[in-house]
Amino acid sequence: MLRRLSIRNIVLIDTLDLDFDGGLGAMTGETGAGKSILLDALGAALGARSSADLVRTGADKGSTTAEFEIDNNHPAWGLLAEQDIEIEDATLLLRRVIGKDGRSRAFVNDQPVGVGVLRKLGALLVEIHGQFDDRALVDPAGHKTLLDNYARLQGDHKAVTKLYAEWRKAVTALEETRAELTEAERDADFVRHSVEELSELAPADGEEDELDAARRRMQRAASIAEEVDRAMSLLGTKGAEAALADALRRVDVAASKADGALDKSVTAIEKAMNSVSEALSEVERAAEILSFDPNELEQIEERLFAMRGLARKHRISVADLAQLHHSLGERFAFIEAGSARLAEREDAVKSTHAAYLTAARALSDARRAAAGRLDAQVVAELPPLKLERAEFRTLVETDAENAGPDGIDRVAFEVTTNPGSAPGAIDKIASGGELSRFLLALKVCLAQQDDGKTLIFDEIDRGVGGATAAAIGARLRRLGDDGQTLVITHAPQVAAEAKRQWRIEKSVQDNGEGEITLTRVVELKKSDRIDELARMIAGETVTKAAKDAAKSLLKTAS
Repeated sequence: MLRRLSIRNIVLIDTLDLDFDGGLGAMTGETGAGKSILLDALGAALGARSSADLVRTGADKGSTTAEFEIDNNHPAWGLLAEQDIEIEDATLLLRRVIGKDGRSRAFVNDQPVGVGVLRKLGALLVEIHGQFDDRALVDPAGHKTLLDNYARLQGDHKAVTKLYAEWRKAVTALEETRAELTEAERDADFVRHSVEELSELAPADGEEDELDAARRRMQRAASIAEEVDRAMSLLGTKGAEAALADALRRVDVAASKADGALDKSVTAIEKAMNSVSEALSEVERAAEILSFDPNELEQIEERLFAMRGLARKHRISVADLAQLHHSLGERFAFIEAGSARLAEREDAVKSTHAAYLTAARALSDARRAAAGRLDAQVVAELPPLKLERAEFRTLVETDAENAGPDGIDRVAFEVTTNPGSAPGAIDKIASGGELSRFLLALKVCLAQQDDGKTLIFDEIDRGVGGATAAAIGARLRRLGDDGQTLVITHAPQVAAEAKRQWRIEKSVQDNGEGEITLTRVVELKKSDRIDELARMIAGETVTKAAKDAAKSLLKTAS
């Protein structure tokens, strides 16, 4: 439950700290005193939209902190675990700081978080029923959600939504498969022939570059083979090698008669012969490296031309032939297995549709059961609201043909105000005053306490008084007895039922620089409550009769 609300520099509030406990608490005050500021401040702490307008004039920033106490079974624990947020003593602090530029920061127990985290936690902690909720209650488009929330069917609804998405996904896949198969079958002959050509050629990734490099190498080798052969001839036994050998023989003969004069010449010629022999070996080795099989060159060129020709045929690059082979192969396999694939998709549609319908029908049964409980609760609330002859029913119409993510139901709240009359839409049958009372009964019955939420009712008793207002107050008090309920009210009968009461008041003060308007909230003691209730009864001029009436209200409530 909400334990404390601290506000700093929000609109007309400079500093405010309010402590709360269980039961029914009432906030009263004249129109325009600032009751909406409290709700706006609390809303900001709960992740609602904020703006620079919330920051008090002259302040750099405004802040609001809501302190909650949560029990061990509260659903907020799960969300805190998801966000890796640790808290101590089951105390949860939600804080929002808003700058005068409109930017805001959010914190949970002083740990920075996104505003979305505050919003999710706020939805688990507080449920607000405002005076402007009527549209949702009279619009049939929202009745299904209201019923699901009342019956706590959100999990069932989520499961149905998921199954619906899976079914529609299966239907889409079936339709796409049918279209693809129809298109593929039109081109079956072309695909088959292309796959055969590509399979026969079997192009590999990067093969064109490898073939082109080999072809260029062989072409270069062919152009230099003649020069290499000539070089070997000039260096070999018919060239330099033979000439040096002949020269060495002649010098050797002459050296025997030259008394050593030709010894160095012999050595030089021998060295030259060795160099020529080494050069010849290197040229021969190069010739071997550069040698190639002309038939291999022809085969390479034929394959290269074939690949390039096939690429031109399909208007792609040679590098993409392997991928084309793969994709056309899959397409051909798809055509070959088309019937089986289609049957598989049809089975998926049937199974997902069946699963969806099973869950949707179970949800329908739960909705009808919940509708009966809601109807009984609302009808029980009508006599105190002077609608004892009226009837209320929650219509749940089920039709599998209207399948959607919300199930197969149409839900609508219907009423009849006169016995024997046919029921109809709540906003069409009830008069203005009756509609207000029907909506009050609905709001009270739709409010849930056993999930640990703090319930806040914002002037839902507007336009009613007397016994009707007293009946509303008694019901709100019973809700408060089950947990924590806060009400902003102008009805003294409602305020009198509260365990605690605060008065919201506005005053003009001089801060030394000029006059400023401030809103403050004061908790009322019993004597103060009598005065406040008397004011609510009589207006500006409080009479003894009004005070006596106020005392009577408090006595009756106690």
